[in-house]
Amino acid sequence: MRFLRNLITFTGKELMELCRSGRLLIFVIVFVALGVMNPATAKLTPWLLETMADSLEASGVSVNGYTVTAMDSWTQFFKNMPSIGLLFTVVMSGGFFTSEYSRGTLIPLLAKGLSRNAVTAAKTFTLLLVWSAGYWLSYGITYAYTDFYWDNSTVKNYAFAAFALWLFGVTLLCCVVFFSSFANSAVQVLSGVGVVYIVMSLLGMVGTISDYLPSYLMQSGELLTGQASPEDYFTAVWIAAGASAVLLAAQIPIVAKRRV
Repeated sequence: MRFLRNLITFTGKELMELCRSGRLLIFVIVFVALGVMNPATAKLTPWLLETMADSLEASGVSVNGYTVTAMDSWTQFFKNMPSIGLLFTVVMSGGFFTSEYSRGTLIPLLAKGLSRNAVTAAKTFTLLLVWSAGYWLSYGITYAYTDFYWDNSTVKNYAFAAFALWLFGVTLLCCVVFFSSFANSAVQVLSGVGVVYIVMSLLGMVGTISDYLPSYLMQSGELLTGQASPEDYFTAVWIAAGASAVLLAAQIPIVAKRRV
């Protein structure tokens, strides 16, 4: 019970700090903008093509009537979320833990009896909560506008595809938590996460194991057209979930021995 009380108390402190610093507002603005931008980009595509028609024809490219569908909007979602939304979240979270160590702000809290595990759990929960809230807010906005202008029922498996991409984001943020347990700066944390991503990308070029890597979840957009089925991603989903759990468990003994 004491651990739970500490977890709730420190989580509230973290959320309040995000509000006071303005970072939470920035997160909301970015993810709302992404949610609106996906259907807006699809809606404006015919106008953009018409505007560029003359220059495209001069280059030998003929542009005839282009019909926009719900697929265009969801394609934008699965293109923009990893390249903008997830990247923004990872970069912003790079110093989420290390700043506490560098400023020594944890010392008074620990002196009052707050356990290190409770602090780490609260900060991890806050980080995943912000990512999840922002991600699904953007998803909801995209869903609403896409259904208003077109028809979501024409697109296959968009909900599972969105879940798979969200889970990959969770895995990367668990990498942030793990590297933060021993890194001394945000640069070191982001470098570690970058190395993990590059290694997964390189391993993804090996056909025999590419479908089992967490990074395979970034290709979940293929589910929209029916080129793949949810079952094709089940293994990667379980491995991503398992890897996230292992990363969170592995940082516990490291944090316990770290000097603050």
